[in-house]
Amino acid sequence: MRMLKNLLLALCLGGAACAVSAAAEVAAPPAAAVTPAVTRMVRQAIASLSSKAEVDSIEPAPLPGFYQVIASGQLLYISADGKYLLHGDLLDLSRKQNLSDAAWASYRKVELAKVPASERIVYAPAHPKYTVTVFTDVNCGFCRALHDHMAAFNRAGIAVEYLAWPREGVTTTAGRPTPTYTEMVSVWCAADRKAAFEQAKDGHAPKSASCVNPVKHEFDLGLRLGVTGTPTIFAADGSSLGGYMTPEQLLQALQKGS
Repeated sequence: MRMLKNLLLALCLGGAACAVSAAAEVAAPPAAAVTPAVTRMVRQAIASLSSKAEVDSIEPAPLPGFYQVIASGQLLYISADGKYLLHGDLLDLSRKQNLSDAAWASYRKVELAKVPASERIVYAPAHPKYTVTVFTDVNCGFCRALHDHMAAFNRAGIAVEYLAWPREGVTTTAGRPTPTYTEMVSVWCAADRKAAFEQAKDGHAPKSASCVNPVKHEFDLGLRLGVTGTPTIFAADGSSLGGYMTPEQLLQALQKGS
């Protein structure tokens, strides 16, 4: 949620408690298991920042005395007593590893696996070596440029599975469906979804259609996973690969991560 992100940034810039001293960090005991009392504490701490923020995941953090929390697209660390909040990357200096990236990847992998193939638009070679999930918007220029490389992606052994993420959001400030959301619903509800998708990517609005569809669910999922723009590409392990990439760049990134 952008509101939570902006508020966290303002707090940090304003000198609020976004970190603890090194002495306190060393002395803090490991965080206990996530009990109902811990869940209440975390939710209260997040609510004190934003009443609209939703807590999606709570786990003991690698940082002693803290819980690792994912809330409205933000990864945070909250002390076991609820007094301190850290917002930023957690680095393991001995292993030279970004633990926050690893936490995000693990969470995304689980959440993306819940989306059935029937709710995706899939372009795959016969025997893919790699599979990526791409949050896309049919009117996004870089999304269209990415899709222009589809044949090359597939030749490289990369399967691309699209999820819907209308950049305008689902509803306008007046509470009406946004034009892009409406168009993407028409794509996902089309009798030939791929043909409608190709048509929309070429700049031609598909035939209006409506049905029970996953577009809002996928948009909300993207928010929870930290998606802020399109295209956003995730590897099968949940790691973020970035935005627009050429086939060579994407293949190199996948080979590096495997």
